[in-house]
Amino acid sequence: MSRSNKPAVDRAIVSANGATRDGQPISFSRAPAPDLERWVGRFYVTVVDMPESHRLDCGLLSDFACIRVQTRGKWQATTTTSVKHSERAAMLFGPHSKRMPVSVTNSFTSVGVFLRPGACHALNGPEVSGLTDDLATFTQLNMPEARWLKLFDPDGTPEEWTLAMEQEMRRLIADRAVREPEPISARFEAAAFIDPNVTVAQLADDFGVEQRRLERIVRRDFGMTPKQVLRRARALDMASHLRGVADQDEAEELALRYYDQSHLIREFTAMFGMSPRQFVEKPQPLITIGLETRQSRRLEAIQRIAPGGIKPWE
Repeated sequence: MSRSNKPAVDRAIVSANGATRDGQPISFSRAPAPDLERWVGRFYVTVVDMPESHRLDCGLLSDFACIRVQTRGKWQATTTTSVKHSERAAMLFGPHSKRMPVSVTNSFTSVGVFLRPGACHALNGPEVSGLTDDLATFTQLNMPEARWLKLFDPDGTPEEWTLAMEQEMRRLIADRAVREPEPISARFEAAAFIDPNVTVAQLADDFGVEQRRLERIVRRDFGMTPKQVLRRARALDMASHLRGVADQDEAEELALRYYDQSHLIREFTAMFGMSPRQFVEKPQPLITIGLETRQSRRLEAIQRIAPGGIKPWE
């Protein structure tokens, strides 16, 4: 499916971090320092201004567990267990198997850390499978919520906030790590970025492991089966294309990952709760911000752009 029309934009939303050529809001994000690369996929800072009492109804669909610190705005998320509310809070979100409905009222700031697969297990944290499509507060996890909330000087820059998160992640690893993240999970992550149509059997053969062992590791570190992870990666890449935060030189390749139009519509609707056309025609600011952050990491990981380089949608 080609993106023949520009994706819809909510004009009430103004991102302090800028926008794409299509007017989609984006966040500040960057890769971690080299010593954190095994643990962290991406840091992000999202600062959005909206009219007083404006309510934004959107969602999230992330492929990795994420530490999210909300410092402004009133949030509501519909998880697998309940509808959860927050204002100033530090939380651990699990990965998503489908779109999680999220609403936010008033201007908001969200900063955080996308953890690499296997990081939660290595940090002796909660089972990722138990947090899939759900979240837990730092208080529930016996983690230092107050310390994380104090990291962000209101007058600081996104880069200063990111440096503060890097330091806190080093402290977290020193305090809690009981092992290194699983290298096989890192290889599976890279494979999903490169070609999510690859078979699990082929990857097991490439990695030199039994398929059952690969499936066990992926279930533990990604929170779902390998086939589900690859299917989600395919849908996220297509969603990025539809929202204008992808490398348009990949457009034909992304479309050919689906057998036909009905295959695309069926899989996309199951994951996002709407058809591809509806996804383009309705503003999707929160999901688009997340997709842009993911594509920045993906294109750097597969070396289509240099780390910190100009992105195709800028």
